Amino acid sequence: MTTPDSPQSPDRPAAASRAVPPPVPERRRRTIAVSGSASGIGAAVRERFERSGLKVVGVDRREAEVIADLSTPDGRREAVTKTTELAGGHLDGVVACAGLGPHVRPFEAIPRVNYFGALAYLDGLLPALAGGEAPAAVAISSNGATLTPANQAFVDLLLTDDEEGSCAMAATLDGATVYGMSKLAMTIGLRRRTGTWAAEGIRLNAVAPGPVDTPLLAASLADKTLGPLVEALPVPVGRRATPGEIAGAVGFLLDPVNGFIHGSLLFVDGGSDALLRPDRV
Repeated sequence: MTTPDSPQSPDRPAAASRAVPPPVPERRRRTIAVSGSASGIGAAVRERFERSGLKVVGVDRREAEVIADLSTPDGRREAVTKTTELAGGHLDGVVACAGLGPHVRPFEAIPRVNYFGALAYLDGLLPALAGGEAPAAVAISSNGATLTPANQAFVDLLLTDDEEGSCAMAATLDGATVYGMSKLAMTIGLRRRTGTWAAEGIRLNAVAPGPVDTPLLAASLADKTLGPLVEALPVPVGRRATPGEIAGAVGFLLDPVNGFIHGSLLFVDGGSDALLRPDRV
């Protein structure tokens, strides 16, 4: 027997007594910006994050959401402005992959992208990262930063941020030195930002690959001067990396579960740096 207070009472239908709950807002998709996204490591990074359901805003000179040239100040500003717009002002991760190899001529173009372009891209996107969730950034360095014979004068000049003076000096050096030292200076520049980025709640790290099967490596191997040097580099694991393996390391560093990793350089080089510099840490 039902009563007026019973849920089954015809005088008080259960469905009519319940308020309709408000719709649950859709959680914002994590958004990652990737420079150099059209090929090589950058393309592998893009594929990895898109496969995981993340939104990727790519920057490259072709086949990207943002078409920009990081070798020029105007191109860097364009990359930052359009990336920020497409991300809706909020980024959860940034990966600076764009870079030029030691085979690229004129050699003064190399530091314009590898040092000045990479750091301008990262610094320019700092405000958007500050508005993200568990934000972090990763730059692609190289084991060439530690294995290339040092030219400290060139590194010191790069670290003054004198772009024209640095590029003039690069024109007097060989490509391998310019490449290795531009990556070294960029990595030092990242580490010098550790305090300021942490104060904004953003982690910043770098990956140092060894030889990776990419168009950049293929071009170096085809160079009559650089090719023998690349072939002579010992890799203890006995092979070259795939772009996907480097993307895996990038994903590890961006993952919020690894939130205590900050200001680090992760070697993903098959053991070459450890083999050749076992006592340097």
